[in-house]
Amino acid sequence: MNADWILTKNDILQKTIQLLAALQTRQQEYLQSYAAKLPAAIIRSTPKISKGENYKGLPYQVLDYPRIFEQENIFTIRTIFWWGNFFSTTLQLSGSYKKLFAEKIIAGYNILQEKQFSYCINENQWEHHFEESNYLPISGTDKSNWENLVHEKDFHKISGKVSLHQWDDAEDILFDHFKHLVSLLAD
Repeated sequence: MNADWILTKNDILQKTIQLLAALQTRQQEYLQSYAAKLPAAIIRSTPKISKGENYKGLPYQVLDYPRIFEQENIFTIRTIFWWGNFFSTTLQLSGSYKKLFAEKIIAGYNILQEKQFSYCINENQWEHHFEESNYLPISGTDKSNWENLVHEKDFHKISGKVSLHQWDDAEDILFDHFKHLVSLLAD
């Protein structure tokens, strides 16, 4: 009998869309600076913002950019807002993109640790929560184990998490995550 809570939800989701749209613009400009160092298909890809109402019972919004979703080959940097939980930036690779960038991911071990990224250990690449069954901090593994993980998995998901308590700084933090991931792959 009180509609205020749904209006508040709608307001928050609209603000999140605005944040993702602003982030998308920054990402597109930044990615263009790496046009000579990354495959053309990645540079040509277009961003997409989507939303849903039921990831583990809660609403979410997603920005995929760059994004290539082919049957066996996936390359995306996915920014997620999951209601009541977090923002995250995730590099997701499979197929030819996993093979192409494996050595760069291995070489990026120190920076990924320093920037507090986590690595997906789940067999299902479509899970996005940060429970121990899905993600573990890269800082919790040694370099030789890191190399084995990168070579053995069928896909890679490397993710940085941003607390909702950091809402005011979320766009900048998410953009920093994006920059670290792109430069890791391009340099």
